[in-house]
Amino acid sequence: MTTMDEPPATSLVNLTIAGDQAHVTLNRPDKFNALNVDMITELIDVLTWTAERSAGHQDALHDGEGAPYLRLLVLRGEGKHFCAGADINMMRDAGANTPEENRADSERLDRLFNGLWSHPCFTVAAVQGVALGGGAGLVACCDYIVGTANLRIALSEGKLGILPAVIGPYVYRRLGSAAFRRLAMQASRIGADEALRIGFCEQVVEGVDGIEPAIEAVVSEVLTTGPSAVTLAKELTLGFDRWTGTDEALREWTLDFTSRMRGSKEGQEGLSSFLEKRPPNWKPTDD
Repeated sequence: MTTMDEPPATSLVNLTIAGDQAHVTLNRPDKFNALNVDMITELIDVLTWTAERSAGHQDALHDGEGAPYLRLLVLRGEGKHFCAGADINMMRDAGANTPEENRADSERLDRLFNGLWSHPCFTVAAVQGVALGGGAGLVACCDYIVGTANLRIALSEGKLGILPAVIGPYVYRRLGSAAFRRLAMQASRIGADEALRIGFCEQVVEGVDGIEPAIEAVVSEVLTTGPSAVTLAKELTLGFDRWTGTDEALREWTLDFTSRMRGSKEGQEGLSSFLEKRPPNWKPTDD
């Protein structure tokens, strides 16, 4: 399997591979990139395809043909808004669906959000305009968020008499208990300043022209970090999130984790490069 394999065919999501970076763009601007079944399915396929071709998953920087494996994924929305949430037709259909059909729809959404949240690459979202409901879920699942000053985020499900349950675990992990509970109850839009304050984004820029320089700065920094370290940082965090054992057992687990990393190919390269006063092999040569 190589990065040159054919990507999945899509019509509502654009995927561009630029070296070790994957750029994914929601492409329903006339519908404010609202999520329908086709777009959700395409996003799942794209996330699966890019995850399999990530450097962290493959534990290598290049495939057998010398093509780079992926290290970053950048998610955008085409047009005025990032993502207005669920498509109105999908919401209307949900009211007429059987419980089994609604469960299948929810499972599809969960595959999307979990696929983005657990993606082996470092994930960056560029968010302009609104990110509502499922759009807020996409935001919460990414590792770094650059938002514009006109950003508006909402867990808007409560306005429809439902709750942000499927996106809940990911928003909860990003914001914490109190902020998640308040936003789920209010279901109202928050602006860029509050999003920055509560941790729903990492950086706010004045307008869309400021997005690309901000992303480039983040990408340049991430590329100096070992790709397997990026991937395994997510595994380490999940271990902390789920830990139910004793403090002593947790300490033992972290010792085992550290030993595994130090003995890995990437760990050996990192330590050797430090001692030899040279850049590690994953650091871009033009730095």
